[in-house]
Amino acid sequence: MSIGWDDLVGSALLGTERRRPAIVAGDADEAAAGLLDAAAAGVVRRRAGVRPGVARERPPLAAPDTRPALPEAARRRLGRLLADRTGGGSGNRRGSAPNLAELLPQWLAEAVRLGYGAPDELLPALLDAARARTDLRADAVALAGPRGLWLAGLNPDWKFVLRSGHRGLTAAPEDPEAVRKLWEEGLFAERVALLTRLRPADPAGALALLESTWSGERAEDRLMFLDSLRVGLSAADEPFLERALTDRSRNVRSTAAELLSALPDSALAGRMADRARSCVSLGPEGITVEAPYECDAAMERDGVAPKPPNGRGERAWWLGQLVDAAPLSAWPARFGGRGPAEIIALPVLDDWKPDLHAAWCRAAVRQHDTEWARALLGPPPAQASPVAAVGDPAKLLSILPEAERAAWVADFIATHGLSEAFQMLGVCAVPWTEALGRAVVDALDIARDAGSYPWSFSGVMGLAERCLDPGASEQVAVLSAAAEEPADGSPGAGAYWSEAFQRLTGTLRLRAVMLAELRGAVT
Repeated sequence: MSIGWDDLVGSALLGTERRRPAIVAGDADEAAAGLLDAAAAGVVRRRAGVRPGVARERPPLAAPDTRPALPEAARRRLGRLLADRTGGGSGNRRGSAPNLAELLPQWLAEAVRLGYGAPDELLPALLDAARARTDLRADAVALAGPRGLWLAGLNPDWKFVLRSGHRGLTAAPEDPEAVRKLWEEGLFAERVALLTRLRPADPAGALALLESTWSGERAEDRLMFLDSLRVGLSAADEPFLERALTDRSRNVRSTAAELLSALPDSALAGRMADRARSCVSLGPEGITVEAPYECDAAMERDGVAPKPPNGRGERAWWLGQLVDAAPLSAWPARFGGRGPAEIIALPVLDDWKPDLHAAWCRAAVRQHDTEWARALLGPPPAQASPVAAVGDPAKLLSILPEAERAAWVADFIATHGLSEAFQMLGVCAVPWTEALGRAVVDALDIARDAGSYPWSFSGVMGLAERCLDPGASEQVAVLSAAAEEPADGSPGAGAYWSEAFQRLTGTLRLRAVMLAELRGAVT
């Protein structure tokens, strides 16, 4: 006599005293032994009835990875970073130890830049880390290379790697047949990556590839493909972009208009210049503005959005779009041969200055015009007053040369402190220059002396951990000693500041060691 498997499981869960199968007899000990014997027999019966599995085809071999292996010290470091990738305290008080989870992105970026491949034994942990943190994915997938792509094909948990466009990034442009096949048959991410890779080296070839399938693409895909034309944008792209102005997708039309407006000699830029000049002129007392009274069909075709956002007037909204799409080279002749700095200095009548200057700021960023950006920014304000609410200083700074950008932000911080500098620091090249790093550390020291809590500067502290030159560690170390708290300061702030500076010091020193390991200087 046999008993069903479910009955055996139920008796094991409830106990033989409460539920004893009919084939089990004896006292409590004998019943328990009998239940186990019955379970063993049941297992044998279940296994005996299982048919042998059909052998599956062995997976193909991974493509070879010819990149150099990591130095041994760097390999060990990666293992420790991956093991502690979720480390770091929670809450405001993080302690004085470096946060290894925040050092992992920096390590990966530098390893990819140096051209290393990931160790085979660490690939699963690396892909798990990238699965958990999207900010790691690009560099983690690049470091994992072809073997990581092969592993991802065997584990559904890592399917994000297959959507990363890795094949598109590694496709050989010198093999046109393979490029065409990948473009026509590849995954969307692979096609985007392929177009992005081809565009800098062969703009015309990338455009021809896009045109060959354009009419059959989905609207959201057309938008992403169109965005890739920002690299290497030239007059040769104008006919295609003009046709895209009539696309059935509003977002595609808008992006095409934006790209055309970045070409100062395009027909669209000329049309926008004519419209903008008809609205803005120079009178005896300064610049006069007569904003449009309607948004006609021709304006809409050229990318002007007719409906303003909430709280914005229609005329100001239309004016801004006309001015920021007009080539900046059109304005000196309109204003008597004046240069950008002289034009910016002119008075603007009837309170139109914020709208006009903000539109010029957007135009400078779109057209990457450093002279106009420099004029709109001006020197850092000499007095400790808020930044003028005209345009976006961080975006204007982003198109200036790196050294000039860092010097401007350093001067700004020296006068205004850090309260308005976070976005500006974010566009400065890493590592920060010595002058910029010194300005940031000095401003943090001033904030500490003023008795502020370091939590108010946690964002800047985080940037400093990632962006300060490791050589600044000794300057920071001097500040890590607990200082006497001011009488009117926040209670306990001194201890928190000491911890924050200790953590920053430790992070900078660890970053220096990590870089040396990756460069083979530490064994």
